[in-house]
Amino acid sequence: MKAQDIMTRDPRTVTPDTPITEAARLMKEQDVGILPVVESSSSKKLVGVITDRDITIRHVAGGHMPDCKVREAMSSGVKTCRADDDLNSVMDVMGSEQVRRIPIVDERGGLVGIVAQADIVIEAPNDKRAERTVEKISEKGGKHRQ
Repeated sequence: MKAQDIMTRDPRTVTPDTPITEAARLMKEQDVGILPVVESSSSKKLVGVITDRDITIRHVAGGHMPDCKVREAMSSGVKTCRADDDLNSVMDVMGSEQVRRIPIVDERGGLVGIVAQADIVIEAPNDKRAERTVEKISEKGGKHRQ
């Protein structure tokens, strides 16, 4: 099984210049905890992600003004996988990075989808491997950026 077999294709995105309140509204509207951040509205080149946790911890708890842009709270340098990566490789990256969601990009770094922990649990053919991945993601002291 490959990442492309279970990923959510063409997820909603924001740009670094999107108002953070708009990103939060989109998360609520889409019922998601992450939005990939792309270079511009005309580009799918991934430059980072913003999560509900980024907004609450980096933005709100940090005392920032509500008119801030996504760039002020987003995570950059995010690990990614490719659509043709096998599911075991995706689980390895998610476990080692301790992230619940991983952006899927093409050969040019353009966003094509996202794989979430829930996708792994529901679709993984190896339940024990999926269980170990979830355990690694959830270990105390982890990054939990996403």
